[in-house]
Amino acid sequence: MTNNELFINATRANYQFPFRGMINVIDLWDLSLTNLDSVFKTLNAEAKKSEEESLLNTKSKEDEEISNKIEIVKYIVSVKLDEKKKREDAKKNAEMRQRLLEIKAKRQDAALENMSDEELDKALAELE
Repeated sequence: MTNNELFINATRANYQFPFRGMINVIDLWDLSLTNLDSVFKTLNAEAKKSEEESLLNTKSKEDEEISNKIEIVKYIVSVKLDEKKKREDAKKNAEMRQRLLEIKAKRQDAALENMSDEELDKALAELE
């Protein structure tokens, strides 16, 4: 089942997830990674419990729903981790860019300081 189909099923069936009562799929996006992990652990425990209680290898509707819920939580966590990594990378890139600009400015200042008086006068005259 694709992620798209998974979310369509979840919204049509109004899946509820265990977190301080019950929440829906949309609310999962507002949870922190730690809280999502808590939801995952609860769902995983439910999945293991249902596996242990069955004498048959057939999957019930509840088993399929729990499995789908677990996949949804995993997907949301992976998206959030990816977004977090992108933010961290963007921050590192911005910091490096700022450092490079500062170094470039220092070199330009050093180049200006190394200019002779005649070169400085000429540069000042060009600015007027």
